[in-house]
Amino acid sequence: MALLALGISLTGLAQQGERPNSAISRNLEIFNDIYKQLDLFYVDSLDADTVIGWGIRSMLRQVDPFTDYYPEDDEELRQMATGKYAGIGSIVRFHKKEDRVVIAQPYEGSPSMKAGVRAGDVIQTIDGKDVKGMGTPRVSTMLRGEAGTTFELRVKRMGVDEPLTFHITRQTIQMPQVPYYGMVSPGVGYIFLTGFTDGACREVRQALLALKAQGAVSLVLDLRDNPGGALNEAVDIVNLFVPKGRKVMFTKGKLSSVNRDYYTASEPVDTVMSLVVLADGGSASSSEIVCGSLQDMDRAVIVGARTYGKGLVQAIREVPYHGNLKLTTSRYYIPSGRCIQAYDYRHLNPDGSVGTVPDSLTRVFHTAHGREVRDGGGIKPDIEVRPDSLASIIYDLVEDDAFFDFATLYASQHPTIAPAGEFSLSDADYEQFVAYIAQSGFTYNRRSDEVLELLKNVARREGYYDVARAEFDALEARFSTDLEADLRRHRKDIEPYLCDEIVQRYYYESGAVKQQLVGDACMKQALQLLADPQRLDSILRPQTP
Repeated sequence: MALLALGISLTGLAQQGERPNSAISRNLEIFNDIYKQLDLFYVDSLDADTVIGWGIRSMLRQVDPFTDYYPEDDEELRQMATGKYAGIGSIVRFHKKEDRVVIAQPYEGSPSMKAGVRAGDVIQTIDGKDVKGMGTPRVSTMLRGEAGTTFELRVKRMGVDEPLTFHITRQTIQMPQVPYYGMVSPGVGYIFLTGFTDGACREVRQALLALKAQGAVSLVLDLRDNPGGALNEAVDIVNLFVPKGRKVMFTKGKLSSVNRDYYTASEPVDTVMSLVVLADGGSASSSEIVCGSLQDMDRAVIVGARTYGKGLVQAIREVPYHGNLKLTTSRYYIPSGRCIQAYDYRHLNPDGSVGTVPDSLTRVFHTAHGREVRDGGGIKPDIEVRPDSLASIIYDLVEDDAFFDFATLYASQHPTIAPAGEFSLSDADYEQFVAYIAQSGFTYNRRSDEVLELLKNVARREGYYDVARAEFDALEARFSTDLEADLRRHRKDIEPYLCDEIVQRYYYESGAVKQQLVGDACMKQALQLLADPQRLDSILRPQTP
């Protein structure tokens, strides 16, 4: 089947008027002959799995980014579907200065946390094998294995002279889909959902019932940066808030066997509580099914930014030798009848980039109460919250691992901190950060300097530089502030990122989520809206002229 698929990718060579089956046979023959000649005559030996694997993936890249091939023993597909894997339960990342992978965050209660591994630990060896220079995917594979197996992990820890050695027994790790929920103001509950793997609806349901028991009469469901997952989990989550028997979505594809209507099948938890859903450009797939369906039913107000725009559905099909092919089989349509697919993967731009559907070509649909909504470009929020523009120094600090490294230092010096959501840096703490960055060798390119230099070069070419030299010199002098001054000037923007990184060291992912809500513009809008039932109702049930 894999070879058949490879042949299809070459159908562009088919002669005009040639039957599709003839084109497939001809291209299969060409492909087989090319590989045989490579195998026989190429100067070096070829690895069939590698070369043909590249060919398969090259073909699939011509389709869409969601269609992919998973060979035998590839754990990625199972983890995407179930949220489970066997390992130590830590997020790892590559640290450029160390040229090594570091522990970014152990999961709470995981084997790595119980063994004493901490965020910031630099991995030296795994079972005696030095991992210097190895990328994150390779190190992640080495950390994983069969549940119940034990291995030796050696790390370097800031403030500790000698490397630390841990013997960790791998376990099956179930990544939580709801890492945090809680009351955010009197009567208002909050649920942060990270994905839609198996059991996501069960976790949301449990969180919702717990919040209602705590007095929640309204809810903020946060789907920001949620890439989606299982379609049925999305339908079931919508079912928590709407009556049984409602049509949530339907799918259409080339084959009638993939055409299906999806209805709510259970009794809901609450159909009357006020509901706000937070979304952004990272909300995709199943997140958009939840956002779009609740919007089309006028059940929730969407707050934030326009979602990603993935209106395609994938299915898993087996291929020979125990492999799997995840391929796009249909598009989905939400209750108003619209498909929110934003990208046209079959008609690329001249430069090879993917084109999007312009707003002018989208079509109007209507919600249950007659509100206008559109297809073709993700879910547009009912209340848009534009993100604040950030100083360029923040991007450079993130790229340089500056926040990560200072948080490691801070955690080594402070056994405890204030609770998540209440933590802040004192003036002395922030000055320590400024001094740390100044002494670390950190450098950055201010975009204002780059633009000024570009303007000077243009002025030279056009003959204006000499007459405007004094003005250029004055601008250059105005821009010539030092690093420490820039760090202090942008403290308001820098400090939240620093606090989030520090809080994560003490309170793990749940604490980091809670801390990030401090000063969150979308959350502020949601709380204001939920405190004004008349305004909320006017959005969901607009008066017709």
